[in-house]
Amino acid sequence: MIKHLKKEINTLTYLPNYMSSYILSIDQGTSSTKTLIFDASGTAVAKGTEPLLTHYLPNGFVEQDPHEILKNVRASVAQCLQAFEAKGYSKNDITAIGISNQRETFIVWDAAGKPLYNAVVWQCKRSVDICNDLIQKGFSETVTTKTGLLIDPYFSATKLIWLQQNIPSIASAINNGDAFFGTVDTWLLYQLTNGASYATDISNASRTLLFNLEQKIWDAALIADFGLTGIQLPAIQASASMFGTTQLFDLLDHRVAITAMIGDSHAAAFGEGCFEKGTAKATLGTGCSLLMHVGDTPVASKNGMVSTICWSTETQTSYALEGVIVSCGATIEWLKNDVGLFTDSKETEAMALSVNDNNGVYIVPAFSGLGSPHWQMNRRASIEGLSFSATKHHMVRAALESIAYQIADVIVAMEKDANTDLVSLKVDGGITGNAFVVQWLSDVLQKEVHTIGMPDISALGAAYLAGLKAGVFENIEAIKKLNNLSKIYVPAANNSAAKKGYEGWKEIIHKYEK
Repeated sequence: MIKHLKKEINTLTYLPNYMSSYILSIDQGTSSTKTLIFDASGTAVAKGTEPLLTHYLPNGFVEQDPHEILKNVRASVAQCLQAFEAKGYSKNDITAIGISNQRETFIVWDAAGKPLYNAVVWQCKRSVDICNDLIQKGFSETVTTKTGLLIDPYFSATKLIWLQQNIPSIASAINNGDAFFGTVDTWLLYQLTNGASYATDISNASRTLLFNLEQKIWDAALIADFGLTGIQLPAIQASASMFGTTQLFDLLDHRVAITAMIGDSHAAAFGEGCFEKGTAKATLGTGCSLLMHVGDTPVASKNGMVSTICWSTETQTSYALEGVIVSCGATIEWLKNDVGLFTDSKETEAMALSVNDNNGVYIVPAFSGLGSPHWQMNRRASIEGLSFSATKHHMVRAALESIAYQIADVIVAMEKDANTDLVSLKVDGGITGNAFVVQWLSDVLQKEVHTIGMPDISALGAAYLAGLKAGVFENIEAIKKLNNLSKIYVPAANNSAAKKGYEGWKEIIHKYEK
């Protein structure tokens, strides 16, 4: 039986003056916490950023100190509030709080809120053997059917199993019903409300490998199969809902409602305006996370995607397909730092445009394997088609083109799974500053590609959801009107070069599969 610690949460008891309403949004990421305050037009008016230490340990273990996460959040919030007041604003006008968080990272603590172990970070590989064991025991189909996910160390439950099997104090706490599990959003909520609220949102729940995607509940059978019976699990709520009230570590003079919690990639999808079926977002960073809205029912993937929640309100749950690309910006950094083809990544746009095409050169950036939709995790990177006529400019162009080709592979697979065409693609992240990449992506897809020009899109999405629940925004239609800063890249009328380039990429990718 799954136990929940539930406390009564009061609904909002007043209607603030929304013309002077501000939403504080905490984006707790892997490497830092960013706090932004947005006004009722969705404009950021203050920001604070605090770097967060991650411990990369032997054997692929990756951890963070739960107390340091709290201190990190507090420092970021304090910076933001100081900047807010320095501009003449009043903290009393903050009427709602939203939280977005690094997904899959989790903490286990006791009823007093004391961590029983460090936070186990999503990057941690400690559960590789456990995953292999579960696969060998035939759990793959059951897990994917129920959760929409794959048995992989990326997701929380396999690492929780590792703790149960290797840390006696945690095993005892789980067996006695004294171990409280939570992703980072839940950990923050529990501490911000002094233990009064123990909850998570549906998007974070959907990343744990313990959540039944269709029934939208914790799956008791899976929990038993994993040997985790007795673990305390948070109540599951809509992303935009009432989670509790807080004074933000006493940084505020009044209690403010936390009206949204959501995983960072899902928050980015909402911030980018992925509100209808067929809309998608891609975050282009070291790697790339793609989410496509697939409607109000989950879609099982047969083409290398995972099925997940997109976002939710109390009246609507939207589902998504997700694809993960391992190397995007990482390829560019490799060419800069290890090959020495340029000294500043900003040079790459001009280098790519200085040649007419890639001269038959392709870089397959499988430095850590190929992710979605190929899942060739044992594959290694390669440079194909080199000749004496190839220059460093062709290599740089090939690296930039590989970003677009990988995204196109994922989009094609998503369209097959969802049986729908891509309606629009919104892209964010540092690489979107490279106009060649975004334009080539538009040419390859033969679709418009939009960049919103907002670097903190996860914080914006959490703020939109918090404001939606708090009444700052009347409805999603009102939020749509705020997304008016997009730069639109239109596909070239003659896309023969992009089409030829993509066909060449597919030939190289698939020749290793034969």
